[in-house]
Parts: sequence; C-alpha cells; structure tokens
Amino acid sequence: MDFVTLQNGVQMPLEGFGVFQVPEADCEQVVCEAIAAGYRLLDTASSYQNEEAVGRAIRRCGVPRAELFVTTKAYIQQMGYENTKAAFQESLDRLGLTYLDLYLIHMPFGDYYGSWRALEELYAAGRVRAIGVCNFLPDRLLDLCYNAKVTPQVDQIERHPHYQRPEDVALMRELGVQPEAWAPFAEGLKGMFTEPVLLEIARKYGKTPAQVILRWNVQQGVVVIPKSVHRARMEENLQIWDFALSGEDMEQIAALDKGCPSMLDTRKVSEVRRVYDYLHHPVLTSLS
Repeated sequence: MDFVTLQNGVQMPLEGFGVFQVPEADCEQVVCEAIAAGYRLLDTASSYQNEEAVGRAIRRCGVPRAELFVTTKAYIQQMGYENTKAAFQESLDRLGLTYLDLYLIHMPFGDYYGSWRALEELYAAGRVRAIGVCNFLPDRLLDLCYNAKVTPQVDQIERHPHYQRPEDVALMRELGVQPEAWAPFAEGLKGMFTEPVLLEIARKYGKTPAQVILRWNVQQGVVVIPKSVHRARMEENLQIWDFALSGEDMEQIAALDKGCPSMLDTRKVSEVRRVYDYLHHPVLTSLS
C-alpha cells in the first residue's frame, strides 16, 4: 500500500474502503473483512447510517486505532457552525472514537461556510487530523480556499474513466488539495467494465478492468475508496500494487472521458432536489 502526504504532513493511504449503501446489519462484518484483507482507510458518513457498525468493526478488528485512517462526513442538515460542531461529536460517539483522521463537508449546499469555521476549530483543537470537502466543483472549492483560514486538505469527488476531470484535479494540485475518488467504477454504469480499451489493458497485465481503473487513479496520485461486500472482490481491489500502466495505456484511458458525471451533477436542479430529498428518504435515494 502506498500513501500520499497531505499538505499538513498527515499520511493518507492511496486506497481505502467505502461503506456507502452497506446496510447497518451487514456493515460490521463487511468492515472487519475489509480490514482483515488489508484496508486501513475507512470511509463512512453520517448520512450512510452505518457509523455505529463501522465503530464496532474498528473495536473488534484487532488492528490498533493508530493504524487506521477513519473518515466521516457532515450532511446538509448538519451545516452551520453550531450544527456541525454537534454533528462531529455525534459521529464520534456513534463511531466510539476520540478523534477522526478526516472530516468532510459532504455537499456544497447550506451554510457550509459556517461549517468550515467549525471544522477549522476542531482541527486546531486536535480533534481531527485533517479536514476537507466532498463534491465541491472548482468554483466553490476555489472560493472556499480564498476565504478559509485552513485550506481543505481533501476534496472527495466522483472520478472514473468516464468522468476524468483533468482541470479539476489540476486546480486541486495548484491549491494543495488532495483529490479522492468516490465511486471509482461509477457502479459499472454505461458499460464501464466492458470498455474494450480497459479489457485489452487488463488482459495485457493479467488483471481485471476494475484493477486497471484503480491503478489508473492511484498512479495519478488520486486516492480511491472502492466498495464491495464480497471478500474476494475486496482482495482483488487491493491487488494493484504489483504493476504499472504505461504512458500509452494512460493515453488510451484518457480517450474514454465523456466529460460528464455518471452519478451526481450538483449543478442540475433535478440533482439538487434529489440530494435534498435524501434528507427525508435516505433509504430510497442513492447518492455519495
């Protein structure tokens, strides 16, 4: 496993394990298996409704807390200075932890400036090792950076071969913000796993298209958080550190970019409505 060093010197694993849409009833065992497989970065959120299960797995897994990198997020209804301070403690309590490694603002909506002030205070107090945002497009990220005392250390975004966002990633590099890719497979939408280019590259290295996609991300220094509830797939997703894509491979994958999201578009009115609807129907609505 390789690591990236955030702007504040904190080391973050380049590959982690996401628990979005993992039911609370299954999550503890799934996370225990992921940790046993070798994952050390765990990514959850208050809106996923499985923080307690993640916490139980952390206590049960036998791996020292200091070796784990735990991320969670504050959702829209938790925006605003006081709301976010309370939400942070609620997440800590559900996880059963005394500190977080990374705390993120989940969506660029509501009073996220008030929330950011809360995150800055929590960071200064040593209650969280790094702070950042999720789903912030370049304009909102840049505006926040211009107005913040502490620049976000991470921006977690939808990124995969169909939505590569080179300009967004370049801006993050300029600002010192670490890009992190959620849904690196876009949940297999739009024929992701049957792309001829990915199949051919996978055959060349004796790998799977999923492993090629993950390698493509980490080889560019982008953190990935794939999810699976199957132990064999968890292990497969970790087997990306024994090969490297060539420059030609990278160029071929670059040509797959469709230039638009497959999962979430925060500039579309219908998507903003869907994101807010999640507050009232969290089980029925899909988002990350």
